[in-house]
Amino acid sequence: MAIEDRLVLLGTKGGPAIRPGGPMPTSCLLEIGGRRCVVDCGLGVSKGLVEAGVDLKTLDLVFLTHLHSDHVLELGPLLHTAWTTGLATGVQVFGPVGTQTVWDGFLASLRFDIDLRIEDEGRPDLRRLVQIHEYSEGSLPVDGLNVTALRVDHPPVTDCFALRFDSPGWSVTFSSDTAYFPPLADFARGSDVLVHEAMLERGVDRLVARTGNGTRLKAHITRSHTEAADAARIAAAADVKTLVLHHLIPADDPGITEADWLAATAPVFDGTTVVGRDGLSLTPQGARS
Repeated sequence: MAIEDRLVLLGTKGGPAIRPGGPMPTSCLLEIGGRRCVVDCGLGVSKGLVEAGVDLKTLDLVFLTHLHSDHVLELGPLLHTAWTTGLATGVQVFGPVGTQTVWDGFLASLRFDIDLRIEDEGRPDLRRLVQIHEYSEGSLPVDGLNVTALRVDHPPVTDCFALRFDSPGWSVTFSSDTAYFPPLADFARGSDVLVHEAMLERGVDRLVARTGNGTRLKAHITRSHTEAADAARIAAAADVKTLVLHHLIPADDPGITEADWLAATAPVFDGTTVVGRDGLSLTPQGARS
């Protein structure tokens, strides 16, 4: 069956904490140019993919933008769950330096289960199905799809990358986690969709009060992430058609509504702005309307 192009936001909150009734940490599904791409593997990615209609045994490509836990915590469990669902074909995982260590550690922790299922259930060896590619800036070796990476500014993490996906049908750029980073506009220029992290600083104090570690956590958030208005500035400078606000900080504060996010972007960006929510789906046609 042909794969139709679409973008599905599977998890839209920034940070690893989850709360009752709230959104899940960061992950996306991008189906583009006949390839099925998972971008980041925060907690909940496996269930999000299933709810988006993906048969996990058809898993194809996985991309990690960086190794913060809210982007990588469910990498191993996703691949293992796909395997127990019937995965028998290779999966390529692209991630920054350190991704191989993350995968090797997961395999070591599940060695008993993996070996047992191979012997007892006749499954192929999961370790031979997954190929890890550690990447830096530039073009990534993906057959039939143009994928490029740009290092962004997300202190104290140095290996953190925006990703751009181009096919004849459309172009989608993911900012990853980043402080306001003007070079991202050139990288994303002409994309149909820019998926950019977004923060409303006035909600940060309430967020850190709930999470703890107050002063230091607030300092990290404000120096390492992008105000929604600045994300809109990047979108405007890049001349993208649709800006999708993603990795929202805060994502589950009842005192902050969709209208607040849109009020921050409207004075700066006159294209379409979409405020991310778990399960939201966008097609090329919708992105250009």
